[in-house]
Amino acid sequence: MKQERFLESLVNLLLPLGLIFGLVLLLSLNVGGGTSAESVASPLESWLKIIAGYLAAGAEIAAAVVIGLGVIRGIWDYLRQLLSRSRQHVDATEGIRLKLGRVLALGLEFTVASDILRTAVAPTRQDILNLGAIVMLRTLLNYFLEREIRQGEQHRSSPKSGMTNEE
Repeated sequence: MKQERFLESLVNLLLPLGLIFGLVLLLSLNVGGGTSAESVASPLESWLKIIAGYLAAGAEIAAAVVIGLGVIRGIWDYLRQLLSRSRQHVDATEGIRLKLGRVLALGLEFTVASDILRTAVAPTRQDILNLGAIVMLRTLLNYFLEREIRQGEQHRSSPKSGMTNEE
């Protein structure tokens, strides 16, 4: 049991550090010579880029809608809870925060999909490096967000007597 907990703590420390290191490495790489004679894109490639661009814009719109509606719902639920004079205000606030965290994680997934779509057709090395950096950054954000959601759910499901959780 103690060894499993140690391994989990080690993974929780090394995974974000590895992602941060990879992100810094990707951002430090600079592919030069972008003005070389590039081949002329075929008509099919041009159409695919246009279609991928529209799909990527759709994914970004979906992310904005999901996050925007989640924020509006969170504000609405919070105001409703604030005005209800309930004694469970802190617990309800934690629930609203967890719901908003789930919405933000979903929105991040849509934005990652958008970035992947933008570089899906004939990417350059610089496009791939940029995509890698963006995906790593968003994965890192999503990792910490999911971890916080999981901890919040565990805290909510634990009995009230065990209010002291070690972080």
